[in-house]
Amino acid sequence: MRLTTRSEYAMLALIHLARHDAQANVPARTIADAQHIPLPYLAQILRTLTRARLVRSTKGQRGGFRLARAPESISLADVIRLCDGALAPTQSVSDFFYESTPIERERKMLALCRQIRDYVAERLEHTTLADVM
Repeated sequence: MRLTTRSEYAMLALIHLARHDAQANVPARTIADAQHIPLPYLAQILRTLTRARLVRSTKGQRGGFRLARAPESISLADVIRLCDGALAPTQSVSDFFYESTPIERERKMLALCRQIRDYVAERLEHTTLADVM
C-alpha cells in the first residue's frame, strides 16, 4: 500500500470538516486554502467523497460541504480504499481488490504479504477521523 496525494488530500479535507460545526457548511475554497490543496483537485476529491456518502454538499450562497457521518464512524481505511484501492502490498492478497500476481507462486512470500495486509488493515480500520483530529 502506498498513499497517493489523492488519499492524503481527502483525509486532510475530511479532518478539516470534522473540526467544524457538524451543521455548518464549509466552502471548498476555505478547505483548499486552509489545507493548501489545489481547488480543482479538491473539487474532484469532494465529488468522490460525496458520492461515497462520507460528505454532504449543499449548493447556493450558504452552500459548501460537511461530514455526512460522525468523525468516529469514518475509518482511515474507508478513505484510503475509496481513493487508492487496496490496503494490501500486492493485489493477490487483497480482500477487496484481488487480482492474480506473480508472487502467488511463492507461498512464504504470499503469507508474509497477508500478514502485512492484516496489520495495516487492522490499524487503519480501527483508526478514525476522530482519532487523528
